[in-house]
Amino acid sequence: MKPDRIELIHRCHPARTALLVVDMQHGFLDPGASLEVPKGREIIPNLRRLVDGCRAVGSPVVFTQFVYSPAVPCLRGDPFGIEHLPAVPGQPTGFGRPSGNCLVGPRASQGAESADIVPELAPRPDELVIQTHTYDKFYGTPLDLALRSRGITHLVVTGVTTDICVNCTVLAAANRNYRVTVITDGVATLDDGLQAACFQIWQRKFARLRTTADILRELRNPMGRLA
Repeated sequence: MKPDRIELIHRCHPARTALLVVDMQHGFLDPGASLEVPKGREIIPNLRRLVDGCRAVGSPVVFTQFVYSPAVPCLRGDPFGIEHLPAVPGQPTGFGRPSGNCLVGPRASQGAESADIVPELAPRPDELVIQTHTYDKFYGTPLDLALRSRGITHLVVTGVTTDICVNCTVLAAANRNYRVTVITDGVATLDDGLQAACFQIWQRKFARLRTTADILRELRNPMGRLA
């Protein structure tokens, strides 16, 4: 009975569903970036399909960007993400070193360390882009207000990285009583074991797991019963 109940409550309807694209940025996807997630590049085609599919049925698409600024010297920089700290002139950069990854402000990073969303998933001018200084995309942002203002009750979550920003956001959404569906072929991280662990945890208490194809079929069938 429990799986049937979860399926009923989490079934996505275009009018009540938003797609959340988490941190698909140069600083996490480009070859050579200090915090590169190579498998993140592999999910871009699936996310492109989801973005196009949601736009076609009128479901909002929301993008997030993790950013760092010396004006907000939080723990996400020092000590947990020193790659986000401004590069030291004359010193080497890369994983485990200050590299200016996703740095914003007067010294904003360019190229592989840029906080910009990759062009394959470029937001439209009328789509919401949430900048965050933390892993939880609800904390200190207008995301919850934006979703509730549009009557959104269901979230489809994608992006990088599975065990960090995606995980924190899935838990935050579930604790706000959103019906969360995570796209298993639409999230990525550095370690397959961590990804599998997240899937196990989420499906026990926090979210439904589905594939890109599953959700596209569901959104194209809006006559399905609503929870």
